[in-house]
Amino acid sequence: MVGGWLLGVVLLAITGLGNELRAAESFNPFSYGAQGNGMALDTAAIQKAIDAAASAGHGAQVEIPQGFSFLVGTLVLRGGIDFHLDGQLIVSTNQADYSGDGVITASNAMNLTISGAGSIAGQALGFMTNYDRVGEWWLFAPWRPKMFMLIGCTNLTVRDLTFGDSPYWGLHMLGCHNVLVDHVSVRNRLDVPNCDGIDPDHCSQVEIRNCDVVAGDDAIVVKNTRQTTDYGPSQDIYVHDCSVQTQDAGLKIGTETVSDIQHIVFERCRVLSASRGICIQLRDEGGISNVVFRDIQFLARFYADPWWGRGEGISLTALPRTPQTKLGLLQDVFITNVTGRAENSLRINGTPESHIRNVRLENVTLTLDRWTRYPGGRYDNRPTKVLPPIEPHPTVGFNLRYVDGVILRHCTLRWGKNTPDYFTSALETDHVTGLELWDFRGQSAHPGKYAEMLIR
Repeated sequence: MVGGWLLGVVLLAITGLGNELRAAESFNPFSYGAQGNGMALDTAAIQKAIDAAASAGHGAQVEIPQGFSFLVGTLVLRGGIDFHLDGQLIVSTNQADYSGDGVITASNAMNLTISGAGSIAGQALGFMTNYDRVGEWWLFAPWRPKMFMLIGCTNLTVRDLTFGDSPYWGLHMLGCHNVLVDHVSVRNRLDVPNCDGIDPDHCSQVEIRNCDVVAGDDAIVVKNTRQTTDYGPSQDIYVHDCSVQTQDAGLKIGTETVSDIQHIVFERCRVLSASRGICIQLRDEGGISNVVFRDIQFLARFYADPWWGRGEGISLTALPRTPQTKLGLLQDVFITNVTGRAENSLRINGTPESHIRNVRLENVTLTLDRWTRYPGGRYDNRPTKVLPPIEPHPTVGFNLRYVDGVILRHCTLRWGKNTPDYFTSALETDHVTGLELWDFRGQSAHPGKYAEMLIR
C-alpha cells in the first residue's frame, strides 16, 4: 500500500512537471491577416489572435513580432494569456477605430500578463489642437484615449515593455487585485496634460518596481476615482526602486480620494524633476492612512501656471474639493531618509475642520533655492473651491498648519545660493498641537530679518 501510494505521488509529480514544461501555444496576428506595416489598421487581426489564444487556454501567448509595426484602435485582452509585445503598436488617431476610451483594455480578466521588450507609440499630438505658449502645454481635442484601461483584473502582470507619447492617462488599473508592474518604461511628452504614467485606482496588493517614468502629469499616483461600481479601497501598494520625471507630482496619492487609501509604501525612488517631489492631496470623503515614504531623493521646481504644484519639495494637504465636501482624514504618515532640493516649502496643511494627524519626519533634509524664472512666494491649493487656488505665502522651510501630532527628528533645512526676500523662517507652525523637535537644524533665510522659528 505504501509503495503504491508513493508511486502515485511520483507519477503525479512527473505529470505536473510535464505540464509546466509544455510550451505555451503561440498566436501570431499575421496568421489572421495583419499587415504589420504601421499604416494599415491591424486591430481586427490582433483581436482574432487574442481571442484564439484565450480559447486555447493554458497560458497561450499572443506574439507581436519584433521588427513590425501595427496600427491599432481598441484591443480587448482576455484572461489566461500572455500578450507578448516584441514589436511596436502605433495608436490610431481616428476615434472611429475605438470601441471604448482605451487602447489596451481588459475587463475582469484573471491571470493576464502583458510583457515583452516592444513599445506602444501613443501619437499624443494627433489628439491635440494647438500649443499654448503662455501655459507651455498642448491643448487637447474633445476626445483622446487612455493607453491602458485594465478594469477588475486579478493576478495581473505588466512587465518589460515601453510605452510613450500618451495622449491621456498611461497605465490605468481600476479595481485590480494582486498586480505586478515591473521594468516598465514610460516616455510621455512633458508638455501634454493628463498623460499620467502609472495609476493604480481602487487597487489592492500591488507592487510597482524598477520602473522609469517620464510624464507631463503625475508620474506614479495612487487614487480612488468616483465610479458607479464600488471597487473598494486602494490598499497594500508597494512602489520601489523607480525613477520618475514629470511637470506635476513625482510620487503622489490623490487628488481623487472618494474612498479609503491605506497601507501605501514608496521606497528607494528618485524624483529627477517634478512640480512636487512627494505629494498627498486629500480632497474628498475617503481617508488616507498608514503611508510611508522612505529613502527618496527629489528635485521640485516651478513650471508655468496651468501645471499644478508650485515647486513644493513635500506637500501633504487635506483641503475640501467643494463647500459640500465632507473631508476624510489624513493620518499616520511617515517620511524617513528623504533628501531633496526644491523651490518651495515642505508643506503640511490641513484645515480648521479637518486637521492632519500623526505625521513623523525623520532624517529629512531639504535645500531651498530658486533657479527658474517663474514667480514665487505662493502655494498651490488646487483643486478646491473653498480656498484660493493660488495662495500668496512666504517660502518657509517647514510649514505646518492645522496638524495634530508632528515629530521632526534629525531634520535639516538648508538655503541655497539664491534666497529672495520672500524666503523666510526655517520652521513655521500655525494651529499645530503635539509638536516634537528632535535635533531640528535650520536658520532663517535672512538672519536678523526673520525669526528662525515662528510658532503660533
